[in-house]
Amino acid sequence: AREWFFLLSHEVLNPMYCLFEYAGKSNYCLQINPASTINPDHLSYFCFIGRFIAMALFHGKFIDTGFSLPFYKRMLNKKLTIKDLESIDTEFYNSLIWIRDNNIEECNLEMYFCVDMELLGKVTSHELKSGGSNLLVTEENKEEYIGLMAEWRFSRGVQEQTKAFLDGFNEVVPLQWLQYFDEKELEVMLCGMQEVDMADWQRNTVYRHYTRNSKQIMWFWQFIKEADNEVRMRLMQFVTGTCRLPLGGFAELMGSNGPQKFCVEKVGKETWLPRSHTCFNRLDLPPYKSYEQLKEKLLFAIEETEGFGQE
Repeated sequence: AREWFFLLSHEVLNPMYCLFEYAGKSNYCLQINPASTINPDHLSYFCFIGRFIAMALFHGKFIDTGFSLPFYKRMLNKKLTIKDLESIDTEFYNSLIWIRDNNIEECNLEMYFCVDMELLGKVTSHELKSGGSNLLVTEENKEEYIGLMAEWRFSRGVQEQTKAFLDGFNEVVPLQWLQYFDEKELEVMLCGMQEVDMADWQRNTVYRHYTRNSKQIMWFWQFIKEADNEVRMRLMQFVTGTCRLPLGGFAELMGSNGPQKFCVEKVGKETWLPRSHTCFNRLDLPPYKSYEQLKEKLLFAIEETEGFGQE
């Protein structure tokens, strides 16, 4: 049964069939493909896949690949935030942050409450709100614009597909049963936790303002060596955005600009908590004064908070 679930999930979730697509250049997780409408029976397929995924969860079997964290949040009926965009579309996220942090009127930017989308070679325009194509974005209303743009990017015309998937899932496992978990726990329940090869991890880690002989780095690897596999996977999830490794292991990790090895950078003061930059697979590790302090801060960051310190 375990192999059956694993192999079937490999087939039905294969992006080649145009139902799903990879969430981003640096993300190995899946999201619903807006182009799935090319298949006239696509809603039936999504309903079936929802049932199948629920069956795998019910029987405690793992699937071959997982979905993006925003998709899991949809399953949990949790509110999506602009921060959730970073893991699936870094460029789009950065553009919205730039608009938020700069005076667009001083930059003479002419934007309206509408967005163009190319699908199967055809470009269509979508109003973010009624009359949006004639409503200019200003400093006064740009927060609303950013929120609507983020909401559009998450949905992008896949509302019906998402509903079909969730309806199918709910027929087998009531969605309210999932409310006790967060999106990262749901990912682990569906995909499992890979065994982490510590030697491979160390071999393919780079350092900034630290060396491999820095005491904080030696403490970091001591922490990982002493941790169980669940803590290791949560740390990897905290830094890279997913608990899944590519087939080639840590050597094949991708960032927003291409290949990007796991990186530990010296940043901040000892009173700071660790931060992560998932689009660069980078951990900001302050120069802690003791192993106990490093362990306490790392555990707090990866276990006690939701999306803590992630950029």
